[in-house]
Amino acid sequence: MVKAHVSAQELVAGRYRLLEVADREPNRVSWYAEDVQAERPRLVTEIALPEVPTEDTVRRATARILRSSEVMSALRPGRVAMVIDAFEEAGALWTVTEVIDGTPLSELLAQQSTFTYVRAARIGLEVLDVLEAAHADGYTHGELSPGQIFVRDRGPVVVTGFGLAGVTLSPRVTAPSYASPEQARDERIGPAADLWALGAILYTMVEGRPPFRDRGKTEATLKGVDRLPLRTPLRAGPLTQVVQGLLRKNSRERLGRAVVRQALTRVLEEDPGTVAQSAPVSRLRGAYVAARSSGWSRTTMIGGTALAVLTVSVAVLAATQGLPGASSAGSAPSTSATAGGPAARTDGNAPGPSPSRTASTSATPSASASASPSATASASVTAGALPAGFRRYTAPEGFSVALPQGWKRLDTARDDVAYRVTFGPGGDDPRTLAVTYSTQAGPDPVAIWRDDVEPGLEKLAGYHRVGEIEATTYQGHRAADMEWLSGTGTGRVHTFGRGFLLGGGRSFSLRVTAPAAAWDDAADQLALKTFLATFRISAS
Repeated sequence: MVKAHVSAQELVAGRYRLLEVADREPNRVSWYAEDVQAERPRLVTEIALPEVPTEDTVRRATARILRSSEVMSALRPGRVAMVIDAFEEAGALWTVTEVIDGTPLSELLAQQSTFTYVRAARIGLEVLDVLEAAHADGYTHGELSPGQIFVRDRGPVVVTGFGLAGVTLSPRVTAPSYASPEQARDERIGPAADLWALGAILYTMVEGRPPFRDRGKTEATLKGVDRLPLRTPLRAGPLTQVVQGLLRKNSRERLGRAVVRQALTRVLEEDPGTVAQSAPVSRLRGAYVAARSSGWSRTTMIGGTALAVLTVSVAVLAATQGLPGASSAGSAPSTSATAGGPAARTDGNAPGPSPSRTASTSATPSASASASPSATASASVTAGALPAGFRRYTAPEGFSVALPQGWKRLDTARDDVAYRVTFGPGGDDPRTLAVTYSTQAGPDPVAIWRDDVEPGLEKLAGYHRVGEIEATTYQGHRAADMEWLSGTGTGRVHTFGRGFLLGGGRSFSLRVTAPAAAWDDAADQLALKTFLATFRISAS
């Protein structure tokens, strides 16, 4: 590997002053740095390359990294670090992001050695959320490792490193001990390689060491990953089977995302006393302290990053008049964040419009959950994180969401246990977003759709359910999706609903409606994804 010889206080690319090492893994070093031109703090990462790159290689590599970062930041706003600069210097590839308000998982492991299996499961679920969005959009991370995962004291993890896979002819650029066997053999990789890496990270969190140790040289490490048997995990407890299932050498035999999600969720549900445990507060190093004393306030340091913890609780909206069957708390959670985030994916399920503003649904809000199209809320995001034409609306009831230009609050209905707020452009346009909060939802989100919501929907003219009611999970909370058509002729609409349970009968749900004939239009799909990606509720 070609190594760039850099040191603290050195200027890279003529503008980034390196202050202190943030994290170090084989062939990769991240630095806290200062952008002397913009006078802002940055996270600058140096990636050692196997050989001195050509100009064409650099051009393609940097373009790939910037493009992948932009797409993934849109799919998972606040969950994927946006790369704002990429370049080659001294034979190494460099990437620059805003400072991430969190601590690399690799550093936490170095400090604490092992995590409880509950904590490991929670982090694993948050990483899985990001991977699901990436895979659904055709992206494979390919370089996932503990150093590419930042754990925050509030909100879900942030993932870095998208776009690195494939920038060189080497099968793996960084942290080879987390490469999959097919990657070690220099075969074509896909989503299964990321699932292997997730398994290796789970293994490391509970065992205190990776399943295959780094042997000092990339080639030797990759050979060990491919040929050596897996050391049986001893401290994984209920995670043992999912870890072993993810670390199967044959990628075709590896566990799929849905099975992994169910297994990790089960661990959280079976140990509720530990689930509420907060993530560790990130440690500020000397560079941070120095930066802050020189005029970098905390707001300045993290305000420019798209680190929104977006929570999409798209749950059970009972579609009938009023709010029958909707279980909601008399007091809704209060919002506490202004995140913005572009489109995110809905686990393969496109959202649909809610048939009527009089329809209602019972759902369980999640204090901060996120699914493929969502994320947990509790950070700030700049307006630049939102798609063009969207703005964040914060409701006094305790949630916020990014709305398209021209959309407004159309209607509010409430009773003793629930409320529903409906947004849309108004007039003759049937497009709406209905947000329902409840405190009396049942324990099974699929059953709520089937038994509480659908009987009311069946009374609507032209009602037809699209596909099956599907169980899913948001941030470790049980959830379910339902999609349907209703209305006739030019008034026919398509609706998608997703909801999840917070526990204690509380729920939140989102129902997105649009004209059936325009459901697949780019603008409506962008709106759907953005609603799901940017909807947030407070954790209070």
